[in-house]
Amino acid sequence: MTTDVPHPDDTQLQDTRRAILAAVLPHVPFDGWSEKSLRQAAADTDLDPAVVKLAFSGGPADVIAFWSEAADGAMTAAFADQNGDEMRFRERITFLVRARIGAVAGHREAVRRALTYLAQPQHGGTGLRCLYRSVDEMWCAAGDRATDFNFYTKRLTLAGVYSSTLLFWLDDTSDDSAETWAFLDRRIAGVMRVPARREKLRRAGRYLPNPRRFARLVSERLREGGVG
Repeated sequence: MTTDVPHPDDTQLQDTRRAILAAVLPHVPFDGWSEKSLRQAAADTDLDPAVVKLAFSGGPADVIAFWSEAADGAMTAAFADQNGDEMRFRERITFLVRARIGAVAGHREAVRRALTYLAQPQHGGTGLRCLYRSVDEMWCAAGDRATDFNFYTKRLTLAGVYSSTLLFWLDDTSDDSAETWAFLDRRIAGVMRVPARREKLRRAGRYLPNPRRFARLVSERLREGGVG
């Protein structure tokens, strides 16, 4: 005998997913991102396990991806609440990284377990998609409109800053994560110096001889001297 599982509409499905996520997070520190944690979440919310399977057909990986997307939404909402568009660009990026970490700060061990889970080869694609979505949301919220090669380099750079800051935060025991935010400031300061140095080198290059012309002149002088 089979039980027909109703197919909820989008609003109901999102509500169900949020309820399952809220119920599963307390179990993750003990049982990891696992089918066991999902079964416990189903029991806590009085949901049929089939409904949980319908909501997250990909299992724990889908729940993590949903959590990541929800955290991205909380980050951009916090940015809007703080009138982020009035901040300087560096301040925007700093705020967004802090807000993204703050969105999951209440579940540090679940974050640690999620990173371990997504580090497995079979889940690596999900991890990369989550990371890309987060940094893309940051750049878009900050007002980046690049469409050339910089579009990718900016996101790759920010992915490094955000990932390293998140890993630092996981083991940070300082009050209000003060050491993490100091680490973040240093990382962003280092990133900001790279374009400035590149521009200085570009400007300095204007005063250097053209290497091809220089080589040609040297070759001519050697021939005139009977060498070669």
